[in-house]
Parts: sequence; structure tokens; C-alpha cells
Amino acid sequence: MMESPDDYLGKTVRMRGSFAYGQGDDRYYFACLIADATACCSRGIEFVLKDARVFPDEYPAVGKEITVTGVFDTYYEGDFRFCQLIDASMTESA
Repeated sequence: MMESPDDYLGKTVRMRGSFAYGQGDDRYYFACLIADATACCSRGIEFVLKDARVFPDEYPAVGKEITVTGVFDTYYEGDFRFCQLIDASMTESA
């Protein structure tokens, strides 16, 4: 998906991984991270929830297992293209 994002544009994606976030100059970036088979490395996809939530009160703890479902999309910040799931829903694993 990260190598050929155009092949996935508009498709619904569901992924399970751990919750992470980062802070930019004017907003937070939320992501679902998935570790590789040896758990030494991880890749993630940013997501934008369909329904607004208050951060941090209504978000899981960093590292908590989540499932995110959303529509695959890309966007640009400057010259860089990023992947994200839009209109997403997120549930915490038990």
C-alpha cells in the first residue's frame, strides 16, 4: 500500500495494530502501527476519524491495540505525499 498507493485509493481498509500519535505545528497525527514478523520494526498508516473525539481524553493510551477501518487516501504536505485512512472508525481491543 505504501509502495503503490494509487492502487488502493478509495478502497476500504481495516487494520489492527497499536495506537500512536505525533504532534505537528498545528494538529495531531493519529496512526495505527503494525509490527513486522520479528517485532523489530513497524509501519503505520495515519487515520482521520469520521466522528470527532477530544484528544487525549477520548483516545486510547499509546501502544494500546486498536482496530481502524477507513477509506484509503493520500495527501500532500509540501512536496511529500502521505497515506491515510479517512472517514475512519476506531475501536479498542479488549
